[in-house]
Amino acid sequence: MAVDPQPGGAYSRERADAVLRGLELAITRRLDGLLHGNYLGLMPGRGSEPGESREYHPGDDVRRIDWPVTARTTIPHVRETEADRELETWVVYDASASLAFGTAYSEKRDVALAALAAIVFLAVGGGNRIGALIAGTPELIRIPPRAGRPHARAMLSRAAAAHEREAGGVGLGPAIDALRRMHHRRGLAVVISDFLGDESWQEPMRALGTIQQLIGIEVVDPREMTLPDVGVLHMVDPESGEQIEVPTQDAELRERYAAAARIQREAIATGLRRAGAAHLRLQTDRDWLVDIVRFVGEQRRRRLK
Repeated sequence: MAVDPQPGGAYSRERADAVLRGLELAITRRLDGLLHGNYLGLMPGRGSEPGESREYHPGDDVRRIDWPVTARTTIPHVRETEADRELETWVVYDASASLAFGTAYSEKRDVALAALAAIVFLAVGGGNRIGALIAGTPELIRIPPRAGRPHARAMLSRAAAAHEREAGGVGLGPAIDALRRMHHRRGLAVVISDFLGDESWQEPMRALGTIQQLIGIEVVDPREMTLPDVGVLHMVDPESGEQIEVPTQDAELRERYAAAARIQREAIATGLRRAGAAHLRLQTDRDWLVDIVRFVGEQRRRRLK
């Protein structure tokens, strides 16, 4: 299933709403319940994350006395803990111009939006909260974490609209670093991008991995891996606007291109692995829903071993 934009690449409000409703239906039918009780390592129970302080009541565990607050107020207080089962998920979503490319069933941005929908509708179940940072736009778009499907639908609408904004601005690396600096409670962080361009995202990703469980979702088009023999191709860099002509009938050039593409993808996989991220690759010529279902199943089996 692919998100089908209007001709010319623009999403109308009505079309976007219809597409997002279709995504929600497909995802909830195929994925809902696969991760229940398996928050990628977050354990159920009372939890260990510090929460609010309250006055001590007879029967409270004295080991949870909040001594600084007790000293300030002269009244015994205990520190509550937040249950780890209430998962908070953050997504860094790449809406940069390089995602507006596709030569198969859909464009990369369509698959990226579908991946975001899968994460969002999986995460909001059970009262869990999800927030997002949207990169690749003139300014970083922050969506505070909330629970519920109305919030999930609003988040997806803003992500779809972000692809229609002026290109350029905040890159993927600064967006990941912004999440690291603003959020210290351990939870789940998902980065959705094609990870193209420079490698400035790798160091912030490693730093984020020290405090968050990570998933990196890489979106790929087959023509980024190999060139077809179709004569002279006129190409435009979506990020810079630079135009070049590529003589694809040159077999040696096609071989060099494929070798460079393999090196690039291996570097991306290595960067995600070093950050401790689970790596999911989605392609515009494959069924993204099947690949996500397989990935979720593999993650669950690993947690049960």
